[in-house]
Amino acid sequence: MQLGLVGLGKMGFNMRERLRRAGHEVVGFDRNQEVSDAESLADMVGRLAAPRIVWIMVPHGAPTRQTVEELGDLLEPGDIVIEGGNSRWTEDQANAALLAEKGVGYLDCGVSGGVWGLENGYGLMVGGDAELVERAMPVFDALRPEGPRDEGFAHAGEVGAGHFAKMVHNGIEYGLMQAYAEGYELLAAADVVKDVPAVLKAWTRGTVVRSWLLDLLVNALGEDPELTQLRGYVEDSGEGRWTIEAAIAHAVPAPVMSAALFSRFASRQEDSPAMKAVAALRNQFGGHAVHKAGPTSGAGEVK
Repeated sequence: MQLGLVGLGKMGFNMRERLRRAGHEVVGFDRNQEVSDAESLADMVGRLAAPRIVWIMVPHGAPTRQTVEELGDLLEPGDIVIEGGNSRWTEDQANAALLAEKGVGYLDCGVSGGVWGLENGYGLMVGGDAELVERAMPVFDALRPEGPRDEGFAHAGEVGAGHFAKMVHNGIEYGLMQAYAEGYELLAAADVVKDVPAVLKAWTRGTVVRSWLLDLLVNALGEDPELTQLRGYVEDSGEGRWTIEAAIAHAVPAPVMSAALFSRFASRQEDSPAMKAVAALRNQFGGHAVHKAGPTSGAGEVK
């Protein structure tokens, strides 16, 4: 099968390779011409025989919207666009409507697997019309992990369902990572545990907390046992925030995912204004000791 692939970053580059290994012909386009097969979107579309399938893997928001609009002017009725980035699910309906005016089908696909997907396969969650999903199934089969189709692939529902499922997936991921991180810190803080990496590695077999994320933490500690090469500064790409917004909209309690998201916000504060206020209040009502701000560190003498 032929496929156009827009966006050859960390994920898209490896996806192109996995598809090619499965025997598909992939024409990739990226603004970085060093990795691109085509000179432009128009060039990429022109190399594909109708009916075409074009997969988008660019940053969510304006870049995705612009790509959808450009493809709408280039593709023909009967073609399909698959949006495989981390777009907000509410944007999918607008993208689908825009392409529907041109007679072009639209599927949204949440993709999980990161840089390991090339060898392990990608977890795929798809939203859209069942007939379009079936037409694109050879592509999904090539990208998903080997084994039963329902392990690593789901047709989640109508347009938007794929990205909604991926959004919740990432919210859960936030909570899992935070739990492992807190456990690591507690193990490291207790003098009774002398080999923290060994304990975490022991958990990877036979325990109820074993997971691929735990395997990755063990790998990281194997490379840097005390994580001295990293700062405790953690970004968020948006899906965690959208998950909490959706939980609020549906009145679903999500304390773990909420706490994990807010912990990421806290990681970016060198000296929390809120905690300064708490320290001031404790000193005011109870005369409790406070740390005076020093010239550089934000902590100094105890009052």
